[in-house]
Amino acid sequence: MDVRRMVQSAAPTVEAFLSVVEPERVDAIRRLREECRARLIGWEERMQWGMPGYGPPGSDARISFNSQKGYISVYLGKSTLDRHKASVKGAAFGKGCVRYRRPDKIDFTLLGTMLSESFHEKGGGE
Repeated sequence: MDVRRMVQSAAPTVEAFLSVVEPERVDAIRRLREECRARLIGWEERMQWGMPGYGPPGSDARISFNSQKGYISVYLGKSTLDRHKASVKGAAFGKGCVRYRRPDKIDFTLLGTMLSESFHEKGGGE
């Protein structure tokens, strides 16, 4: 994850991060958090690299999301995104992330599938 290019939050907790998310994005960000918490069983939620992240206890975050200047980004990893690029509509891609310019374009069913796949790929659920 190239943290040098990201807009980083100084929020100490995910709750504090959520309290300053733009009003037009807050519902989508909260739903994204719910999806992560429901699918990334056994992983810890934390603020890392200036954004909410999830990873095994005692390990760095392996999946993260952020509300950046022009979009909502979800960091899932290149292999998961490569498998689903053709199905993702209304988004752009970065190195290991999908970027949604409009919250209403997020397909949470597909995103949930991608979260689950990335979780298992990165050693979750063992």
